[in-house]
Amino acid sequence: MSFTDDIKRSLGFEETDSKRNPHDGPNIFDRVKDFTRSQINNPQQRPSQQPYNQNPAPTQRPQPKQAYDDFEYIVPEQSLYEIVLIRPKTIDDINYVVDQVIEENNPVILDLSFLEKESPANFKLAGDKIKQMRAHYGAQALLLARSSEKNLIIVSPKKITVKNKG
Repeated sequence: MSFTDDIKRSLGFEETDSKRNPHDGPNIFDRVKDFTRSQINNPQQRPSQQPYNQNPAPTQRPQPKQAYDDFEYIVPEQSLYEIVLIRPKTIDDINYVVDQVIEENNPVILDLSFLEKESPANFKLAGDKIKQMRAHYGAQALLLARSSEKNLIIVSPKKITVKNKG
C-alpha cells in the first residue's frame, strides 16, 4: 500500500486492515510503531539533545544521553481564541466586551443595533470605548454589516490581525 492509501484508510475511506492484502508489507503506521518501540528499547541509539547550532569542540567529551522524558515542551501563551458574539444592552455588557478584548485577548463581534435604537447615550459611550481601545491598546475595529436591523462590528486585540479584503 502507498502512503496515500494508508492515509485514506486511516480517515475511513477504505477498508480496514483485516481486508488488506498480506503481500503489501507493513504500512506506515506499523513502521512508526516499530520505530518508537526500538527507540524506547534501545535508548543508546537516540540522537543527542544538543541544539542544532551548537557543535561541541573536538576536545570536549560528548554529553551524556538524556532520558526519554527530558524533552522540553513549548506551550503557547494562549492555545485557542474564543470569538464572542454579543448584543450589548447595557454598559455592563460593553465593559464585558472591553475585558474580553484587552484582558482575555479574544475578538468580539458586536451587534450595536439595540443600543442604537433604545439608548443613544449608551450607543455613543460604546463608540467612545471602542475608540479608546483602538487608541490606547491597539485594538482593531472593523464594520462587518450595517442595515436597519443590524450594526455588526468586530473588535479584536492587537495581536490578532483582521484584514478587510473586499
